[in-house]
Amino acid sequence: MSAPALSNAAQTLDGTSARSSPQDGGGASQARAGVLGAMRGLAREPLLHFLVLGGLIFAADALLHPPAKDEKVITVSKALRQSFIDTFDEDKQRTPSEAELQKMVEAWVASEILYREGKILGVDRGDEMIRDRVAFKLQYLIFDQVRVPQPNDEQLRAWFADNHARFDEPERVSFFMTPPSDEATARRHLDDIREQRETEELRDQTRAILDRPVPSLAASFGDGFSEGLLKAPLQEWTLLQSKDGWHVVRLDARSPGAEAKFEDIRAEAAKIWHTEETRKRAWEAVSRLKANYTIRYEP
Repeated sequence: MSAPALSNAAQTLDGTSARSSPQDGGGASQARAGVLGAMRGLAREPLLHFLVLGGLIFAADALLHPPAKDEKVITVSKALRQSFIDTFDEDKQRTPSEAELQKMVEAWVASEILYREGKILGVDRGDEMIRDRVAFKLQYLIFDQVRVPQPNDEQLRAWFADNHARFDEPERVSFFMTPPSDEATARRHLDDIREQRETEELRDQTRAILDRPVPSLAASFGDGFSEGLLKAPLQEWTLLQSKDGWHVVRLDARSPGAEAKFEDIRAEAAKIWHTEETRKRAWEAVSRLKANYTIRYEP
């Protein structure tokens, strides 16, 4: 159990909010170093070797949490105490007093005791929060082991050609629209606006939507609204129907879009490509692990 994960119950027992360290006892630190060394070795092997990650995790757990005969032994190592000192004051203006240090140690010990007793009682079983946390940590380990080289120019240009729309500057529109209503009410509002006799309430409820990307219109208001707005003459009030009802709308401005140039966004494209390729390879590793399981779906 890592030192930062001080449970609320442990803090209640201690009465002091202590900053902790992710280090355990000396033996545990050596065990963790061995496991991390093995994982670094995996980084130099094909991604297929992620199939052994599960075994490494179980091995690490066995090393960090010894068999039952040692479950009643809690080691407060020199390294652990030093970590409390190092993290006591983020500004490094002072070190904790002996009393403060002892309180932090006692809080960590209490948390470790509660964690071990909870495991014995099985309180972790069926707990979605614990399940998700463990799954997230293993996912992080897998992602951390993926090594993706930087793309060459040919790879990146091909990727950009397929994804250029993500970098293009879209056409934008600015317009006013009244709140949704039925068609008869909207027509009455249109007549009132054209005759400049609309109510103050209607003026207050009319929204100004500025620089809205055109590609986002259909999702928010519907295809018909988007098409009708782009066909509407500038500076004229008209009726349009959205997904929510009828509106009186005035298109005020349109600004054309612009296609992105590869040379201008090369660095940004490389970062996105690298992130997506890492995610792709990591999930391929997860899929290989999934092949070891039989998934049953109950009706």
